[in-house]
Amino acid sequence: MAFCNKLGNLVKQSISQNGQVPVASLLNSIRCFSSSKLFIGGLSYGTDDHSLKDAFSGFGDVTEAKVILDRDTGRSRGFGFVTFDSQDSASSALSAMDGQELNGRNIRVSYATERTSRSGPRTFSDDRNGDRGFGY
Repeated sequence: MAFCNKLGNLVKQSISQNGQVPVASLLNSIRCFSSSKLFIGGLSYGTDDHSLKDAFSGFGDVTEAKVILDRDTGRSRGFGFVTFDSQDSASSALSAMDGQELNGRNIRVSYATERTSRSGPRTFSDDRNGDRGFGY
């Protein structure tokens, strides 16, 4: 119910200011109100799950902190996700940590978005000889 009230107030405020509802702003606000999962970019390669959780635990209960690793090398890909038990904690962490230094790097923090699925296997373009680049 609180979410609906916040959303209604946002719509009323937008309409009173310019007479129309900006759809992109409205969708972003909905996502912000309903998300407790943050995307953390620009991580140092030395950052692991534990140090990521430690960095964000001051804003609330962290239910999961995950640094994404490369499949082949096992090395950090430089980004991760932090999930909080409440939306308020996530919002506070985003406001406080975006642009701050963590392990020697300035990190970017934003609300995580749902990843779209890939529509099939990766394809390779043909070269002039017609082979697929596999050396056959």
